[in-house]
Amino acid sequence: MFGRLALLLALATSLHAAVDSAALDAARVLYNERGKSADAQKAFEALAATDPKDPDLNFFLGQLANRRDDPAKAVTYFEAAVAASPNEARHHHGLGDAYGRSAQKAGLLSKFGLAKKCVASYERAVELAPTNLDFRQSLFEFYRQAPGIAGGGFDKASAQAEAIKKLDANRGRFAFATLYVGEKKHAEALAQFDEVLKVSPDDYAALYQVGRLAALTGEYLDRGLTSLRRCLELPVPTPANTPGHAATHWRIGVILEAKKDLPGARAAYEAALKLEPKFPAALESLKKLK
Repeated sequence: MFGRLALLLALATSLHAAVDSAALDAARVLYNERGKSADAQKAFEALAATDPKDPDLNFFLGQLANRRDDPAKAVTYFEAAVAASPNEARHHHGLGDAYGRSAQKAGLLSKFGLAKKCVASYERAVELAPTNLDFRQSLFEFYRQAPGIAGGGFDKASAQAEAIKKLDANRGRFAFATLYVGEKKHAEALAQFDEVLKVSPDDYAALYQVGRLAALTGEYLDRGLTSLRRCLELPVPTPANTPGHAATHWRIGVILEAKKDLPGARAAYEAALKLEPKFPAALESLKKLK
């Protein structure tokens, strides 16, 4: 009798684990599906109700909190994930994101403390996973944007850009170009994009960035216009953060406006809005156009 009861208990435990695994897989599918964040939230919360300290569940709940711009909640989830699994790099990276978002919302007295926690988390993530380009990119962006008093600085950002370049030459060039644009070294930034285009003349991201540089600075206007128009002839790459054709039309409009071609600028802004009717930048540009 005892043996049969033990067998039944073991079977029930294994079945329960299988159900948990399937539920976790289903929650992850929702997490990765566009427009399903609220459903994913409910799914992960239901799973966490049975094991609130599970680091994987807290990681996803933290990511979802960051998505909906609730950094205070995200910090709570990621701190729990780090406490349960302190050597998992992605937990530290997520915590860094949450601290960074919290710093943006905080008052002056709290801002610097949160910024220092942000960079410490990013640095720990890179220490644990030194070949992860996304983690290094986050650290690079922090160093590039933050003042020295909060742990930022050009030299630190440059070192991260160099580390990124060793792992991925093109991505490193983009990092250096971004750094140079911030320093108003526009010729140096353009040279980095040219290195990419020398190898891949139809690299969408590099072409777009040449156009963006022209639109931002008012320099290289003809070159920027040609690059952006080539982007419109190419398919948009799949990464979610790649600017699409609507953004390309908008940048074309900015350049044409700088060239005093107001009808052309208007047509470009309208083309952007035809693709994305609620595109804020295009709406604002069209409103201001005289």
